[in-house]
Amino acid sequence: MNHETSLLATIAVSLVFAFFGGFIAVRLHLPAIIGYLLAGIIVGPFTPGFVADSKLALELAEIGVILLMFGVGTHFSVRDLMAVRAIALPGALLQIVAATVFGMGISRLWGWTLGSGLVFGLALSVASTVVLLRAIEAQGMLDSQDGRIAIGWLIVEDIVMVLVLVLLPVFSFSLGGIPSETIAAQNIWATIGITLGRIILFVAIMLIAGRRYFPWLLQRVEKLGSQELFTLAVVTLALGVAFGSAYFFGVSFALGAFFAGVVINESDLSHRATHDLQPLQNAFTALFFVSVGMLFDPTILIREPLQVLTVLAIIVIGKSLAAFWIVRLLKYPLATAWTVSVALAQIGEFSFILAGLGLQLGLLSQDGQSLIVAGALLSITINPLLFYLASKRNLVTTGS
Repeated sequence: MNHETSLLATIAVSLVFAFFGGFIAVRLHLPAIIGYLLAGIIVGPFTPGFVADSKLALELAEIGVILLMFGVGTHFSVRDLMAVRAIALPGALLQIVAATVFGMGISRLWGWTLGSGLVFGLALSVASTVVLLRAIEAQGMLDSQDGRIAIGWLIVEDIVMVLVLVLLPVFSFSLGGIPSETIAAQNIWATIGITLGRIILFVAIMLIAGRRYFPWLLQRVEKLGSQELFTLAVVTLALGVAFGSAYFFGVSFALGAFFAGVVINESDLSHRATHDLQPLQNAFTALFFVSVGMLFDPTILIREPLQVLTVLAIIVIGKSLAAFWIVRLLKYPLATAWTVSVALAQIGEFSFILAGLGLQLGLLSQDGQSLIVAGALLSITINPLLFYLASKRNLVTTGS
């Protein structure tokens, strides 16, 4: 295939399999993400039949990451976070530490390096934004106190992971990985200072200038009465800020897209912007999960079944119990503790992004990434069942 045909084939075939996989998953009352990941396995290099162009798929996945992180940003409200900060901030930080320690501990028993264990543990510590929001919505808990706590908890996790994505390349060489091209290994602390300085400058510009001019721009475009131009403006802001953040400030596409979403969330037109971008976001998010599935070697389920079950136990039992007891120690009701622990009993998009970065930096092996994807597949599959069982036993409150 030439490049043009390969691009079209990769997009077309990936979306076709993603559609049918998502359709079957939803009919089975499972998250559509499961179908997307399975679609990626089918068109990936580890299974027979058509093999999509993995390089093109990863580039398309980058757009999916940008739109996904933009969507996360549009759900970020400083006001809502401040309302639940007493539990969300310490709870999320302690839970991340606990889950990371679990992952690092078991990886040491497997003979992995410190860097591999750190990436592995962090990947298991963060839940999927997409899965959690849809699960909370399905339970009618979006406007409930427990629902807001779970979402606030997840927002803190997401912010921490964004910072990890920015700082991990800085520490890559000292953790046994490949030094980033932008990292001055001879003076790592100076490099960290420069990196943090760039982040702070970027965030300051976004929160000061961006909050003022982006909403103004959307209002001007909205007055023109052109639906397509308004949608194009939103897409331009999402992709443009993401690219600009990487090109001018040396920070990740993910961080740029996230803060673009945060700024848009401050606009009176944020709901319309989110609504208009949703179809494109859904399509490229599906491609993102398909690209993740392409990286999964299903033979690991046969070669290392005990490791797969151990990963699932850390996600569903270890991380959830840590969250449960953290909530109880903070003196919140039993129902809140169950809601948070069940909501966090899965991993998703940030885990994949972090695993991909770890693989790129030489900190994580292909098998390590496959274990993370296997853990995500299994935990996302059983998460609705956990919510169902908890609600049946009145452990999770529903509605407002």
